[in-house]
Amino acid sequence: MTLRNIITATAAAFTLTATAAGVADFKDIDRYLGSEHYCTAPRSFTYTSDGAFYLQLSTDGRKVVKYDTRTGKEVETVVDLAKTRENTIDHIDGFRMSPDGRKVMVWNETSYIYRRSFTASYFIYNLHSRELKPLSTNHPRQQAPIFSPDGRMVAFVDKGNIYLCKLDFWTEVDVTTDGRKNEVINGVPDWTYEEEFTTSSSMTWSPDSRMLCYLKYREADVRLFSFPLYEGYCHPDKNYALYPGQFTYKYPVAGEKNSTVSIHSYDIDNRVTKDITLPDNRIEYIPRIEYAFSAERLMVTTLNRAQTRMEIYAVNPRSTVTKPILTEEHSAWLSPAAYENIRWYPDFFVITSSRTGYDHLYRYAYTGAPLGQITSGEYDVTAYYGYDAKRACHYIQSTRTGAINRVVSRVDAKGKVTDLTPAAGMASATFSPDMAFYTVRFTDVTTPPVYTLRTSADKDIKVLEDNAAVKARYSAEPHREFFTMQSDGVTLNGYMLKPASFDPTKKYPVVMFQYSGPGSQQVLNEWNIGWMTYYTTRGYIIICVDGRGTGGRGRAFQDVVYRNLGHYESIDQVNAARWAATQTFVDPRRIGLHGWSYGGYETLMAASRPDAPYAAAVAVAPVTDWRYYDTVYAERYMLTPQENADGYFNSAPINFVKDVKCPLLVMHGTADDNVHFSNTVEYVAAMEGAGRWCDVLFFPNMDHSINGCGAQTVVFARMLDYFDRNMK
Repeated sequence: MTLRNIITATAAAFTLTATAAGVADFKDIDRYLGSEHYCTAPRSFTYTSDGAFYLQLSTDGRKVVKYDTRTGKEVETVVDLAKTRENTIDHIDGFRMSPDGRKVMVWNETSYIYRRSFTASYFIYNLHSRELKPLSTNHPRQQAPIFSPDGRMVAFVDKGNIYLCKLDFWTEVDVTTDGRKNEVINGVPDWTYEEEFTTSSSMTWSPDSRMLCYLKYREADVRLFSFPLYEGYCHPDKNYALYPGQFTYKYPVAGEKNSTVSIHSYDIDNRVTKDITLPDNRIEYIPRIEYAFSAERLMVTTLNRAQTRMEIYAVNPRSTVTKPILTEEHSAWLSPAAYENIRWYPDFFVITSSRTGYDHLYRYAYTGAPLGQITSGEYDVTAYYGYDAKRACHYIQSTRTGAINRVVSRVDAKGKVTDLTPAAGMASATFSPDMAFYTVRFTDVTTPPVYTLRTSADKDIKVLEDNAAVKARYSAEPHREFFTMQSDGVTLNGYMLKPASFDPTKKYPVVMFQYSGPGSQQVLNEWNIGWMTYYTTRGYIIICVDGRGTGGRGRAFQDVVYRNLGHYESIDQVNAARWAATQTFVDPRRIGLHGWSYGGYETLMAASRPDAPYAAAVAVAPVTDWRYYDTVYAERYMLTPQENADGYFNSAPINFVKDVKCPLLVMHGTADDNVHFSNTVEYVAAMEGAGRWCDVLFFPNMDHSINGCGAQTVVFARMLDYFDRNMK
């Protein structure tokens, strides 16, 4: 059967089963999915270099306002669009202060490319003259611009090439000229790097502003992936009213060729570019480059293809001399924290390592000599906020008080740990550059996020946002109840959400929810109002269990899934459902399963187990075979298909469609650039080939989040309708 016939058949099948219901039948759903339930965060702000002040965008997006950090009081308006000279714009999407404090970069007309990358129209505002000038007239839209440390230049990218704007005389220089679509990208990452290495920029300035270093991605040998674009219903595109269009980009799937990445330095004064060669031929990825307090010390972080070995090099960009500094290895994959959380200081640097079985912090000299372990114990450091040189202490976030909690702590020079936030709950922090001030975000199951500005002496300055209105609005809603259970002799954490009118003498249907991806967590002590809360108003109990492979509990708990994704997670989810069935208030005949993305994948895997106890299952945007997914993520946990053929086969739900016994609904956006819609198409084809079928609902032109124009309301209303119909 052709692709067209598969989609037509499944869509028609859905239409037949869905005509009796629609979103209107779920009248109260928007109270839990619409903006009414949103918690508010303080508008993002930027500290001045000394931390004495911070800048914040006004609510109307037309001013940048300065506040005194010590008091939280407004000091002055730094940028006012009503009073700019030379050029005018009607709003600001974001801003950035120059390092010298004399200019502000503002931008608007933001247009996202992928999850993190975007283009925008950037402007430079001179605080003294009040002049507002476009960053570039030759390139009206720019990507990833960065100020030089002296504030006199800005490097930016357009269409794969790097350009340099010299602000003293407003001259523009071409740093690269070889950028070509689908062939060469300079200064910004390709799709895989952006998605899996959580970065949107691949450029860094030397501290003396005389050198710009950057990564070049040669992706000509990476195969193209394309998906159709339709007129659609959400922001319809009339260009595709009669014939569909196409979006095409480079996407390397597991086992295929990646972009070839290389390092280059550009001398600002003489306009000379040099190639920097690293000595180890095992290097596949360069997730980070960053100067470390010296113009002669560019720190380069590298990974092998299996992501089991990280090497850090110190490079002199002028001489191109390269010295290996540190090698970090793990028997399974290296935690992304190993390369994402490195911090550079004048005399040492800090890395995260799981060498003791838990993620902890270590100090090293730039010679590579170890200077000692900063944290220790049977818990994971989940964030490193930095080192306070004045007080000789480090600030961290960790699971010290239990895997379901996050506590912010101070670690002094002797290793003594002082917790700065409550033991129970989820806390995180954002610090000023000098570590003298920080903002704490705190939440627990009964408290929506509260944001508080504090001094390093732990004195509260100002509550920036308490979300009291949201708390009052949903005060009568049920909260998570935590529990533990056993699966194959392993203790798992879970939570249960019961209807507000819960009656222990009744039997309730259950929707099991999970994500299950390696290192992830869903069972957390935090506020949450959403679709799960709504389902409780319709008489459902929600149960969520973090199985083996998830985070917060050390590497042994995670590493068990290495080379064998989906196996232990599925056992744990089935055992969780069987545990639920033993509860006196649960109807064992009415247990459903749901997940999105990796959770959608795990839904299909668990539903494929011969002992699966589910009455119905709903998978959204699922991976159906890891051979279809990108190299970095799939190979991090599975190696390549060539190295682990059996693992890939056994981890692919597409190979076990004949074992799915319960009614199954799969939902997917047709423009999903992350988990491609083809995953669902191929799964449906495999179902058909096995003489089976499932229900399918697809969303034209929607990406991985299926968001916009009320689409998520349709997702969760349709899922509830599906459970209602199949778990009577």
